[in-house]
Amino acid sequence: MNKIQIILHHAFRYVWNALFVISYPILATFGLLFIGVTYTFSALSRLLASLGPKQETKTFHKSDWEVLPNSNELIEAKLHKQIMFGPSCYQLRRKDGVPSILQDHYFGGKVRFLDEGILLEKWNATDSKLLPDFDICLYDPDEDSLTSLTNIKCYDWHISEIEEKSLSFKWFDGTQGGEVTIAR
Repeated sequence: MNKIQIILHHAFRYVWNALFVISYPILATFGLLFIGVTYTFSALSRLLASLGPKQETKTFHKSDWEVLPNSNELIEAKLHKQIMFGPSCYQLRRKDGVPSILQDHYFGGKVRFLDEGILLEKWNATDSKLLPDFDICLYDPDEDSLTSLTNIKCYDWHISEIEEKSLSFKWFDGTQGGEVTIAR
């Protein structure tokens, strides 16, 4: 640096330090006043709120259990586990409070209502590495019994045909498909 640059550098540094020393108390005072005014209005607000009428606070607790549609208000479902990019499994229970075999297992979201009972997708495992592994079961609410009809190892299945004495299921796992017929 030459001599002129050094003189200008020291002059600007002196002016900057002078501005900082002069303005700092003003900025600090403004900050303290702002905090004081905020505290004062907060205390005044609390005082006025305590003078007003007392109101009861009501809290509504929404249950995680939801009634299963088309089950005549008999079965409730609660989400147990959501498989990432996959299906969900649910815990089921009877809404009437009667202990049921449904509470011992986890079920998928596919529920079909038949004349004989309710067709459910019972999960044999909830670990995502062991899935898909499902038993298609028929639940009879009158006898509280769960009858395993068949085992299907894919998410994509549906009832293809309902006859008097048999049910046909079709499934497709992305590469291959199949059909299973069960006598009922």
